[in-house]
Amino acid sequence: GADGAFSFKNEAIHQSAMLALDSLLRAQFPVGGFPQVWVGPVEPHQPRQANYPQVDWRTEGRIKEYWNLYTLNDNVAVHVAHALRDAYEVYGDEKYLDALKRLGDFLILAQMPEPQPAWAQQYNPQMQPVWARRFEPPAISGHESQEVIALLMEIFTLTGDRKYLEPLPTAIEYLRRSTLPDGRLARYYELETNRPLYMKRDGDVYTLTYDDSNLPSHYGWKTGARVDRLQKMFNQLASQGPQPKRPLDPSSIASQVRRVISELDDQGRWISRATGQRLVGQTKFTKGEPYISSALFSRNLTLLADFIQATAP
Repeated sequence: GADGAFSFKNEAIHQSAMLALDSLLRAQFPVGGFPQVWVGPVEPHQPRQANYPQVDWRTEGRIKEYWNLYTLNDNVAVHVAHALRDAYEVYGDEKYLDALKRLGDFLILAQMPEPQPAWAQQYNPQMQPVWARRFEPPAISGHESQEVIALLMEIFTLTGDRKYLEPLPTAIEYLRRSTLPDGRLARYYELETNRPLYMKRDGDVYTLTYDDSNLPSHYGWKTGARVDRLQKMFNQLASQGPQPKRPLDPSSIASQVRRVISELDDQGRWISRATGQRLVGQTKFTKGEPYISSALFSRNLTLLADFIQATAP
């Protein structure tokens, strides 16, 4: 975006963008997936369809450096896909589109077989769900599965290749029948039994449980269900094919733009206030303590950039 806005003539921005994108491409496994963290060349593995572990996953298969494995956790695949999509739109280089297609091919392989045709958070080289953090067990993930379904539809929209739609009917139906009584989805469903799976915490010790009455507050154990919306999107794409992208109507976000501008302080910052809850690994703030959120900065800056682009002559 910024590189294109300067017509690729700002050397510092251009070189930084090229370094980042080249590094991203080198981080992609030949099979198409990405690790959560990249520190050097990735090791190629034999492509294979996702499958269930043949060991007791509760006590075996924990990998210390899980971040080097195929990862969908925290929407890694979605963020990477959007970076590749944007790079292709800005630079027009087919290598970014090819990388996006390979990621889509990996997501097809990563769909688990029946009775749970959806996706886990991370996989080992044998394409079996594995542990990540001590409260992230091998399981089917309601949250990441919804993100993958939406992403495969995005990849279809960009490529027109219907193979990216083929996994979706069974995945959507699986999520529909896995919806909890309160209308949400569990973050985790136990492998093969499909029972909603949670954790209880005693100090730093986490224990698997089916009981959701006293869950640790630092993690999203349940997620909003978007099954009907995903079904509607799929039906439209399957019947009508990819639709041309509509230009953004600036009036649709004008009120949001005014709001985020009004929320800037006298130093041009967006200040957040700590709620007292935090994810594991985050800085400890006392309740009400001010801080600057990079996530909020990114969202607001993207909103402003979209508005400027939509109103440009």
